[in-house]
Amino acid sequence: MQSLEQASSNPIIHPTKKIIHVDMDAFYASVEQLDHPHWRGKPLAVGGSEVRGVIAAASYEARKFGVYSAMSSVLAVKKCPQLIFAKPRFDRYKEISLQIREIFYEYTDLVEPLSLDEAFLDVTENKKELKSAILIARQIREKIKEKTGLNASAGVSYNKFLAKTASDLNKPNGQAVILPEDAEDFLEKLPIGKFFGIGKVTAEKMKSLGIHNGADLKQFSLQFLIKKFGKSGLHYFNIVRGIHLSEVQPHRIRKSISAENTFNQDLIEIEDLKKALADIANELIRRVEKSGINGRTITLKIKFSDFTQQTRSRTVEQYLQQKEIQNIALELLEQEKMPLAVRLLGLGLSNLNITEEQQFFGEQLKIPFEQ
Repeated sequence: MQSLEQASSNPIIHPTKKIIHVDMDAFYASVEQLDHPHWRGKPLAVGGSEVRGVIAAASYEARKFGVYSAMSSVLAVKKCPQLIFAKPRFDRYKEISLQIREIFYEYTDLVEPLSLDEAFLDVTENKKELKSAILIARQIREKIKEKTGLNASAGVSYNKFLAKTASDLNKPNGQAVILPEDAEDFLEKLPIGKFFGIGKVTAEKMKSLGIHNGADLKQFSLQFLIKKFGKSGLHYFNIVRGIHLSEVQPHRIRKSISAENTFNQDLIEIEDLKKALADIANELIRRVEKSGINGRTITLKIKFSDFTQQTRSRTVEQYLQQKEIQNIALELLEQEKMPLAVRLLGLGLSNLNITEEQQFFGEQLKIPFEQ
């Protein structure tokens, strides 16, 4: 009987699979520049403000100055003093995202959305009966441009991991393909920080172990990687060998529904915190009503002025009613005294009463969770 490592060393690759990853280029910022011609060609950030908050998206003009999503507005302004701030308009982004989704469905029903601006498509068998996934990706990008005026990039390969990796290679407004026969050589040369799913912290840990690219990663045994990275070790062992068997999943299970807010000024007084929490609870209730979803667990997220974070949760036996959401949220807030001023509060509802995603797009947060 083969050991786990022996089994993983023999790639179970399905070269007949044709997977496309479509990723809109600087989506939120590009929509704002599309709708506001006077902002085109200028450094633009969506979300935040000059004195507070977090960047949700940055135009390519802003990225040239080192401005990126999840960056604090204060730091972004230091990097780019002429930066323009635009208020997020998620209803508009969703409207355009639905138009893009319609284009996807012209080719296949196997569409797995990751967010408003990106999705996986399995076009192995497609409605156009086209043999070339490269051609399909090009047609999709052209149709998106024609219908919305926006640019999209795409990656094509035989699994989701490689398609996602490929979509970043020729951004913006480009596409790339990683063929089965090229995958091994490509992955060996790929810098470890470019592997999809390996974040900055993990990349730094790998570098401390002498792992700087795929070839380095490939030298380590499965047992070693599991010892150092836990269950993720098997994933890292496989992906560097081009093994990623996850199917495109058109039905995604929603795990939570939430709302949050980053305040213009840190809050310390309990009455101010109560008022802010009441507004967030009302927003969460609105989203619950709109989605028709309910849950049994409510979680309060608190981010303090020093950027440390705390969560407090409570689970009940029955699905929560509106008044219960408000009352439990308040009780969680008053559970213990705040040790520091608060810069962000958020409420999330989980243990939901659904088994499949009841709607394609979840409601977007007022301000994205900070990284």
